[in-house]
Amino acid sequence: MRLVFEGPHARGKTQDDMDVVRGTFERLVPGQAIVQRFNFVSDDPSFAGTMTMHWSLRREGAGTRVSISAENVPRGISPGDHRQGLESSLEKLAAYLE
Repeated sequence: MRLVFEGPHARGKTQDDMDVVRGTFERLVPGQAIVQRFNFVSDDPSFAGTMTMHWSLRREGAGTRVSISAENVPRGISPGDHRQGLESSLEKLAAYLE
């Protein structure tokens, strides 16, 4: 998967404006959980490595609450950038489902 960044503050880990990751689904439990592993492609060891993401799904009222946690986030990814990426993913998911 290629993640392309736009704008003056864009900074990729594989190239200046792009991240390349190889992802796999480790576990799918319909209506409950998704576990994914992403291997970041980078010549910089602080951005390389394999991150595991856990998406938890819980029915809440007429909708679903989605919670995300991550393990082994490459040390070069700041907590702020990581949070921004996760929030963007959730916003895009919500917009798609609406």
